[in-house]
Amino acid sequence: MVKASKGTRQRTRQKFRKRPRDRGLPPVTHFLRVFEAGEKAAIVINPSVHKGQPNKRYHGLTGTVVEKRGRAYVLAIKRGGLTKKIIAAPVHLKKLE
Repeated sequence: MVKASKGTRQRTRQKFRKRPRDRGLPPVTHFLRVFEAGEKAAIVINPSVHKGQPNKRYHGLTGTVVEKRGRAYVLAIKRGGLTKKIIAAPVHLKKLE
């Protein structure tokens, strides 16, 4: 038997899959998205960009932007009765109206 992978992206074959027309790198404008403190943002991990990825368990969750840290943003997410702070690059975030 082959030993199961214990990497940060283990068991994400379906979760991070892209449609054929969406494959490749995202446009530059996705890297330049601007969020203000208090704004809602959804975490949608882009698998073709490895830098600034939050942990896979937060994919699909929504949080509130707390601050900007370098070129990334800090989001507050409620999970299991606790408030977690997640650091993610703007290419992995999506604005909510």
